[in-house]
Amino acid sequence: MSLVSGRWKLGLLLALTTASLWGVLPIALKGVMATLDPITTTFFRFALAALLLTPYIVLRSRRSGKAAMLSRSQSPRLLLQLLAAGLLLVANYALYILGLERTTAEAAQLMIQAAPMLLLLSGVWLFGERLSRRQWLGVLAFVSGLGLFFYPRFYDVFIAQNAYGIGIMMIFLAAVFWAGYAILQKFLLQALTSQETMLVFYWIGTLAFLPFSDFSTLPQLSAVQWALLIFCGLNTLIAYGSFAEAMAHIEASKVSAILALTPLITVSTVHLIPIAGLVVEPVTMLTLFGAILVVGGSMTTALSKVNPK
Repeated sequence: MSLVSGRWKLGLLLALTTASLWGVLPIALKGVMATLDPITTTFFRFALAALLLTPYIVLRSRRSGKAAMLSRSQSPRLLLQLLAAGLLLVANYALYILGLERTTAEAAQLMIQAAPMLLLLSGVWLFGERLSRRQWLGVLAFVSGLGLFFYPRFYDVFIAQNAYGIGIMMIFLAAVFWAGYAILQKFLLQALTSQETMLVFYWIGTLAFLPFSDFSTLPQLSAVQWALLIFCGLNTLIAYGSFAEAMAHIEASKVSAILALTPLITVSTVHLIPIAGLVVEPVTMLTLFGAILVVGGSMTTALSKVNPK
Protein backbone atom coordinates (compact mmCIF):
# COMPACT_ATOMS: atom_id res chain seq x y z
CA MET A 1 0.00 0.00 0.00
CA SER A 2 1.34 3.41 -0.95
CA LEU A 3 2.33 5.68 1.90
CA VAL A 4 1.82 8.81 -0.20
CA SER A 5 -1.36 10.29 -1.66
CA GLY A 6 0.03 10.65 -5.16
CA ARG A 7 -0.99 14.32 -5.34
CA TRP A 8 2.40 15.16 -6.73
CA LYS A 9 1.57 18.74 -7.75
CA LEU A 10 0.57 19.64 -4.19
CA GLY A 11 3.57 17.80 -2.79
CA LEU A 12 5.89 19.60 -5.19
CA LEU A 13 4.40 22.98 -4.24
CA LEU A 14 4.76 22.26 -0.52
CA ALA A 15 8.36 21.08 -0.90
CA LEU A 16 9.22 24.17 -2.95
CA THR A 17 7.59 26.32 -0.25
CA THR A 18 9.86 24.73 2.36
CA ALA A 19 12.96 25.18 0.18
CA SER A 20 12.07 28.83 -0.48
CA LEU A 21 11.47 29.60 3.20
CA TRP A 22 14.72 27.94 4.24
CA GLY A 23 16.51 29.63 1.38
CA VAL A 24 15.64 33.16 2.54
CA LEU A 25 15.89 32.40 6.28
CA PRO A 26 19.62 33.18 6.68
CA ILE A 27 19.11 36.48 4.85
CA ALA A 28 16.36 37.46 7.29
CA LEU A 29 18.50 36.35 10.23
CA LYS A 30 21.34 38.54 8.98
CA GLY A 31 18.98 41.53 8.94
CA VAL A 32 17.88 40.91 12.53
CA MET A 33 21.41 40.30 13.79
CA ALA A 34 22.50 43.74 12.64
CA THR A 35 20.99 44.83 15.99
CA LEU A 36 20.00 41.76 17.99
CA ASP A 37 22.58 39.20 19.13
CA PRO A 38 22.40 35.63 17.72
CA ILE A 39 21.35 33.91 20.96
CA THR A 40 18.44 36.28 21.63
CA THR A 41 17.36 35.96 18.00
CA THR A 42 17.29 32.18 18.32
CA PHE A 43 15.39 32.40 21.62
CA PHE A 44 12.61 34.30 19.85
CA ARG A 45 12.51 31.70 17.07
CA PHE A 46 12.01 28.87 19.55
CA ALA A 47 9.64 30.81 21.83
CA LEU A 48 7.31 31.96 19.05
CA ALA A 49 7.15 28.46 17.55
CA ALA A 50 6.45 26.94 20.99
CA LEU A 51 3.73 29.46 21.86
CA LEU A 52 1.95 28.95 18.54
CA LEU A 53 2.22 25.16 18.43
CA THR A 54 1.21 24.44 22.05
CA PRO A 55 -2.50 25.42 21.83
CA TYR A 56 -2.82 23.58 18.49
CA ILE A 57 -1.48 20.32 19.97
CA VAL A 58 -3.67 20.66 23.09
CA LEU A 59 -6.85 21.33 21.09
CA ARG A 60 -6.13 18.54 18.63
CA SER A 61 -5.62 16.04 21.46
CA ARG A 62 -8.93 17.03 23.07
CA ARG A 63 -10.89 16.80 19.81
CA SER A 64 -9.44 13.44 18.83
CA GLY A 65 -9.80 12.01 22.33
CA LYS A 66 -6.20 10.84 22.06
CA ALA A 67 -4.21 10.37 25.26
CA ALA A 68 -2.13 13.37 26.22
CA MET A 69 1.44 13.33 25.01
CA LEU A 70 2.83 13.24 28.55
CA SER A 71 0.84 10.11 29.38
CA ARG A 72 2.38 8.38 26.34
CA SER A 73 5.95 9.36 27.19
CA GLN A 74 6.42 8.04 30.71
CA SER A 75 9.21 5.67 29.73
CA PRO A 76 12.54 6.92 31.21
CA ARG A 77 14.29 5.81 28.04
CA LEU A 78 11.87 7.78 25.87
CA LEU A 79 12.20 10.86 28.06
CA LEU A 80 15.99 10.60 27.89
CA GLN A 81 15.84 10.31 24.10
CA LEU A 82 13.57 13.35 23.93
CA LEU A 83 15.96 15.39 26.07
CA ALA A 84 19.03 14.25 24.12
CA ALA A 85 17.42 14.97 20.75
CA GLY A 86 16.21 18.37 21.97
CA LEU A 87 19.66 19.34 23.21
CA LEU A 88 21.25 18.20 19.94
CA LEU A 89 18.79 20.39 18.03
CA VAL A 90 19.51 23.31 20.37
CA ALA A 91 23.24 22.87 19.71
CA ASN A 92 22.51 22.76 15.97
CA TYR A 93 20.56 26.04 16.07
CA ALA A 94 23.17 27.75 18.28
CA LEU A 95 26.17 26.72 16.19
CA TYR A 96 24.40 27.52 12.93
CA ILE A 97 23.47 31.08 13.88
CA LEU A 98 26.84 31.77 15.54
CA GLY A 99 28.50 30.52 12.36
CA LEU A 100 26.14 32.57 10.21
CA GLU A 101 27.14 35.67 12.18
CA ARG A 102 30.75 35.13 11.04
CA THR A 103 30.12 34.07 7.44
CA THR A 104 27.72 34.83 4.59
CA ALA A 105 24.22 33.51 3.94
CA GLU A 106 25.34 31.57 0.86
CA ALA A 107 28.30 29.92 2.60
CA ALA A 108 26.12 28.94 5.56
CA GLN A 109 23.44 27.34 3.37
CA LEU A 110 25.96 25.36 1.33
CA MET A 111 27.82 24.05 4.37
CA ILE A 112 24.67 23.08 6.28
CA GLN A 113 23.82 20.79 3.34
CA ALA A 114 26.36 18.46 4.95
CA ALA A 115 23.65 17.60 7.52
CA PRO A 116 21.49 15.29 5.34
CA MET A 117 24.65 13.90 3.74
CA LEU A 118 26.02 12.97 7.18
CA LEU A 119 22.67 11.40 8.07
CA LEU A 120 22.89 9.26 4.94
CA LEU A 121 26.45 8.22 5.76
CA SER A 122 25.45 7.42 9.34
CA GLY A 123 23.32 4.63 7.88
CA VAL A 124 26.55 3.10 6.58
CA TRP A 125 28.42 3.52 9.87
CA LEU A 126 25.64 2.64 12.32
CA PHE A 127 23.21 0.36 10.51
CA GLY A 128 25.44 -1.39 7.97
CA GLU A 129 23.63 0.04 4.94
CA ARG A 130 25.38 0.01 1.56
CA LEU A 131 25.26 3.06 -0.69
CA SER A 132 24.78 2.49 -4.39
CA ARG A 133 27.43 3.52 -6.89
CA ARG A 134 25.32 6.53 -7.91
CA GLN A 135 25.07 7.62 -4.29
CA TRP A 136 28.82 7.44 -3.81
CA LEU A 137 29.20 9.53 -6.97
CA GLY A 138 26.75 12.00 -5.42
CA VAL A 139 28.83 12.15 -2.24
CA LEU A 140 31.97 12.74 -4.32
CA ALA A 141 30.26 15.51 -6.29
CA PHE A 142 29.04 17.09 -3.05
CA VAL A 143 32.50 17.14 -1.45
CA SER A 144 34.11 18.37 -4.68
CA GLY A 145 31.51 21.13 -4.94
CA LEU A 146 32.24 22.35 -1.43
CA GLY A 147 35.95 22.37 -2.24
CA LEU A 148 35.39 24.45 -5.39
CA PHE A 149 33.00 26.88 -3.72
CA PHE A 150 35.32 27.56 -0.79
CA TYR A 151 38.54 27.47 -2.85
CA PRO A 152 38.86 31.30 -2.92
CA ARG A 153 38.49 31.21 0.89
CA PHE A 154 40.87 28.28 1.40
CA TYR A 155 43.32 30.36 3.44
CA ASP A 156 40.53 31.74 5.66
CA VAL A 157 38.98 28.34 6.35
CA PHE A 158 41.95 26.01 6.73
CA ILE A 159 44.99 28.14 7.55
CA ALA A 160 44.22 31.52 9.08
CA GLN A 161 41.21 30.25 11.03
CA ASN A 162 39.85 33.79 11.20
CA ALA A 163 36.21 34.66 11.94
CA TYR A 164 35.05 33.38 8.55
CA GLY A 165 36.90 30.08 8.89
CA ILE A 166 35.68 29.56 12.45
CA GLY A 167 32.14 30.29 11.27
CA ILE A 168 32.37 27.63 8.56
CA MET A 169 33.66 25.08 11.07
CA MET A 170 30.83 25.95 13.46
CA ILE A 171 28.23 25.39 10.75
CA PHE A 172 29.79 22.06 9.85
CA LEU A 173 29.63 21.06 13.52
CA ALA A 174 25.98 22.21 13.50
CA ALA A 175 25.40 19.74 10.65
CA VAL A 176 26.98 16.97 12.73
CA PHE A 177 24.66 17.72 15.66
CA TRP A 178 21.65 17.79 13.31
CA ALA A 179 22.50 14.33 12.00
CA GLY A 180 22.61 13.05 15.60
CA TYR A 181 19.26 14.69 16.31
CA ALA A 182 17.72 13.16 13.15
CA ILE A 183 18.86 9.66 14.14
CA LEU A 184 17.17 9.98 17.55
CA GLN A 185 14.08 11.50 15.93
CA LYS A 186 13.60 8.29 13.93
CA PHE A 187 13.27 6.32 17.17
CA LEU A 188 11.02 8.93 18.81
CA LEU A 189 8.53 8.86 15.94
CA GLN A 190 7.68 5.27 16.86
CA ALA A 191 5.91 6.58 19.98
CA LEU A 192 5.11 10.24 19.25
CA THR A 193 4.06 12.33 16.26
CA SER A 194 6.50 14.69 14.59
CA GLN A 195 4.53 17.73 15.82
CA GLU A 196 4.59 16.46 19.41
CA THR A 197 8.34 15.93 19.36
CA MET A 198 8.92 19.34 17.80
CA LEU A 199 6.77 20.95 20.50
CA VAL A 200 9.03 19.43 23.16
CA PHE A 201 12.12 20.57 21.29
CA TYR A 202 10.79 24.12 20.91
CA TRP A 203 10.23 24.38 24.66
CA ILE A 204 13.65 22.89 25.40
CA GLY A 205 15.19 25.49 23.10
CA THR A 206 13.18 28.31 24.66
CA LEU A 207 14.32 27.38 28.17
CA ALA A 208 17.91 26.73 27.07
CA PHE A 209 18.39 30.09 25.33
CA LEU A 210 16.42 32.23 27.81
CA PRO A 211 19.21 32.63 30.44
CA PHE A 212 21.69 33.76 27.77
CA SER A 213 19.38 36.20 25.98
CA ASP A 214 19.82 39.97 26.14
CA PHE A 215 16.59 41.93 25.66
CA SER A 216 18.15 45.37 26.20
CA THR A 217 18.57 45.98 22.45
CA LEU A 218 14.94 45.19 21.56
CA PRO A 219 13.92 48.91 21.60
CA GLN A 220 16.61 49.54 18.97
CA LEU A 221 14.97 47.23 16.41
CA SER A 222 13.39 49.01 13.47
CA ALA A 223 9.93 48.14 12.19
CA VAL A 224 11.53 46.15 9.38
CA GLN A 225 13.69 44.21 11.83
CA TRP A 226 10.66 43.41 14.01
CA ALA A 227 8.95 42.06 10.90
CA LEU A 228 12.04 40.00 10.07
CA LEU A 229 12.20 38.64 13.63
CA ILE A 230 8.56 37.55 13.49
CA PHE A 231 9.19 36.03 10.06
CA CYS A 232 12.16 34.07 11.45
CA GLY A 233 9.94 32.72 14.22
CA LEU A 234 7.16 31.73 11.83
CA ASN A 235 9.57 30.38 9.23
CA THR A 236 10.50 27.22 11.12
CA LEU A 237 6.89 26.45 11.98
CA ILE A 238 5.50 27.01 8.46
CA ALA A 239 8.46 25.45 6.65
CA TYR A 240 8.42 22.36 8.85
CA GLY A 241 4.63 22.03 8.45
CA SER A 242 4.95 22.27 4.67
CA PHE A 243 7.77 19.72 4.76
CA ALA A 244 5.73 17.22 6.79
CA GLU A 245 2.69 17.68 4.53
CA ALA A 246 4.81 17.29 1.38
CA MET A 247 6.00 13.92 2.70
CA ALA A 248 2.34 12.81 2.75
CA HIS A 249 1.93 13.46 -0.97
CA ILE A 250 5.25 12.54 -2.63
CA GLU A 251 8.15 10.23 -1.79
CA ALA A 252 10.70 11.33 0.81
CA SER A 253 13.53 11.03 -1.72
CA LYS A 254 11.81 13.51 -4.04
CA VAL A 255 11.18 15.93 -1.16
CA SER A 256 14.87 15.73 -0.21
CA ALA A 257 15.90 16.34 -3.80
CA ILE A 258 13.76 19.49 -3.98
CA LEU A 259 15.12 20.73 -0.64
CA ALA A 260 18.63 20.35 -2.05
CA LEU A 261 17.80 23.42 -4.16
CA THR A 262 17.80 25.59 -1.01
CA PRO A 263 21.39 26.89 -1.41
CA LEU A 264 20.71 27.98 -5.00
CA ILE A 265 17.69 29.94 -3.78
CA THR A 266 19.91 31.71 -1.24
CA VAL A 267 22.66 32.43 -3.78
CA SER A 268 20.17 33.69 -6.37
CA THR A 269 18.36 35.92 -3.87
CA VAL A 270 21.42 37.70 -2.49
CA HIS A 271 22.93 38.30 -5.94
CA LEU A 272 19.80 39.27 -7.86
CA ILE A 273 18.17 41.43 -5.16
CA PRO A 274 20.39 44.20 -3.73
CA ILE A 275 20.12 44.16 0.08
CA ALA A 276 21.73 47.05 1.93
CA GLY A 277 24.42 46.02 4.40
CA LEU A 278 24.45 42.34 3.37
CA VAL A 279 27.91 40.94 2.60
CA VAL A 280 27.82 38.41 -0.26
CA GLU A 281 30.27 35.83 -1.55
CA PRO A 282 32.17 36.78 -4.72
CA VAL A 283 30.70 34.77 -7.59
CA THR A 284 33.04 33.30 -10.18
CA MET A 285 32.54 30.47 -12.64
CA LEU A 286 34.46 28.23 -10.23
CA THR A 287 32.36 29.01 -7.15
CA LEU A 288 29.11 28.85 -9.12
CA PHE A 289 30.07 25.46 -10.54
CA GLY A 290 30.93 24.36 -7.00
CA ALA A 291 27.49 25.39 -5.75
CA ILE A 292 25.83 23.49 -8.61
CA LEU A 293 27.92 20.41 -7.79
CA VAL A 294 26.84 20.57 -4.14
CA VAL A 295 23.18 20.71 -5.15
CA GLY A 296 23.59 18.05 -7.85
CA GLY A 297 25.43 15.74 -5.46
CA SER A 298 22.72 16.16 -2.81
CA MET A 299 19.96 15.45 -5.34
CA THR A 300 21.77 12.38 -6.70
CA THR A 301 22.22 10.80 -3.26
CA ALA A 302 18.60 11.59 -2.34
CA LEU A 303 17.08 10.10 -5.50
CA SER A 304 19.28 7.01 -5.67
CA LYS A 305 18.33 3.91 -3.71
CA VAL A 306 20.38 2.36 -0.92
CA ASN A 307 21.51 -1.19 -1.64
CA PRO A 308 20.20 -3.78 0.86
CA LYS A 309 22.65 -5.47 3.20
